[in-house]
Amino acid sequence: MSAATPVNQAAVEPAATETGSAPAARRIAGQVVEHVAAGRPSADPAAVPSSAVGIVSAVGIVSAVGIVKAVGIVNVANGLTLLRVALVPVFAAALAVDSGRSTGWRVIAWAVFAVASLTDRLDGEVARRYHLVTDFGKIADPIADKALTGTALIGLSVLGQLSWWVTIVVMARELGVTALRFWVIRHGVIPASRGGKLKTLLQGIAITGYLLPLTGVATVVRAPLMALAVGVTVLTGLDYVVQAVRLRRAARATR
Repeated sequence: MSAATPVNQAAVEPAATETGSAPAARRIAGQVVEHVAAGRPSADPAAVPSSAVGIVSAVGIVSAVGIVKAVGIVNVANGLTLLRVALVPVFAAALAVDSGRSTGWRVIAWAVFAVASLTDRLDGEVARRYHLVTDFGKIADPIADKALTGTALIGLSVLGQLSWWVTIVVMARELGVTALRFWVIRHGVIPASRGGKLKTLLQGIAITGYLLPLTGVATVVRAPLMALAVGVTVLTGLDYVVQAVRLRRAARATR
């Protein structure tokens, strides 16, 4: 059990005096903090006096939907994202064995790619379900996706199994979107959209078709899948440009 965060007394007094019952407000706020620190469900936020809410707000654990524990960067969701990043060089090494001609190592490379791709779905689910969404995660998650996808595309092109124009178009879009994110980061964070997630899914399926040592009809199907993935990649890239421009305009309008 972690200890409750000390209450900032400077912030307590003004909040408590709103109702004229500072001792009662401090007592209720203390109980709320203890419940959150212990990981127990908190009281109904509607039943907490405004003075107590002001006190708890001072320690940073009140949200618009209730009373929740403050989210730190070090959490399971971000850990899954960093695991994906760590698997990138492992995947690249497996793919490069014997210049990609080893069937066994190609399967291993695909397995590593699949596990890394799975973490992309898990980190988002965990972050949303357990309220672990952070600005770091919003930025690191898409960057981790780009690192994994980019390594796969470049590796396949180096091995001569994927046209370089596909890799160049996809990477230009990915790097461009990353640049956009940092361009507007002081105004806000552009999270991964549903279109972006669809793009990542399609890329993963198409890349799988090239990673596995397939034969016959499967080798014919993978090219159209990759073409579809490239098309969605370009379209979602344009959508991010629109979001970035709107975010900057909105930020300037509030100045």
